[in-house]
Amino acid sequence: MFEKVNPAHPDKIADRIAGAMVDLAYKKEKDPRIAVEVLIGHGSCRIISETSVHISYGEVASAVERIAGQVHIDYCEVPQDRYLAENQKNGFRCGDNGIFRGVPVTEEQINLTRIASYLYEKYGSDGKYIISDDRSIICQSNADTSEIALKYPGAEINPLGNWSGGSDVDCGATNRKLGSDMGDAVTGGGLHGKDLSKADVSLNICAYLSAKECGHPVEYICAIGDSKVNGIPYSEYVEIAREYISEIGGFEKFAEWGLIRGNEIKT
Repeated sequence: MFEKVNPAHPDKIADRIAGAMVDLAYKKEKDPRIAVEVLIGHGSCRIISETSVHISYGEVASAVERIAGQVHIDYCEVPQDRYLAENQKNGFRCGDNGIFRGVPVTEEQINLTRIASYLYEKYGSDGKYIISDDRSIICQSNADTSEIALKYPGAEINPLGNWSGGSDVDCGATNRKLGSDMGDAVTGGGLHGKDLSKADVSLNICAYLSAKECGHPVEYICAIGDSKVNGIPYSEYVEIAREYISEIGGFEKFAEWGLIRGNEIKT
């Protein structure tokens, strides 16, 4: 049983804006410290950024407009807490307590992500999709319902009829669709709007990659300030995650689909 949402869902719009903010921080500094929360809906976007680098209102507004269109922006920027900053002063150490689980992605999850990717490419608007043992549900906004039914016979298409979706109808918040991003691997913490020093990002990515390689669940646990996880320097996990994010195309691109992406299983 799995639910996937596409990048036009309001929660994913919030994730993408947060990811764009992190990308901006990395353009200014090799290893910035940043944590961003975004709430968007009904023409308004509220952004709070705890950051070691300054991101101007103009840069923020440009990213928001590109992703979400014209909305009122309320941007609050504050420095990172001095105790947290001290934790990272002499190299990478775990930025938080946490349990992180990687679970191999199933073919069912990838196939649903492919459906989501296809419909998003075709319609470019808000969509959410569910698959279980006995039901397949496709909710795609601003779409020709009868056309989708022809392509996916047997699926329940837009059960309440046509709908418009998007952040003019609903609100979105950062890291609210982790089930869509992580499948069976969801634990505490969130993937988006944070730099690589945060275990929520680096250890979740590394657990996912390890599970993908070995074919069984992988778990990590850490305390804030740990310099090693499972006997391995935390800095090594950070570099693995850095390479993964780079290959995807940055934190904003990572936020579009999360860890479960449509290219995991070759057709």
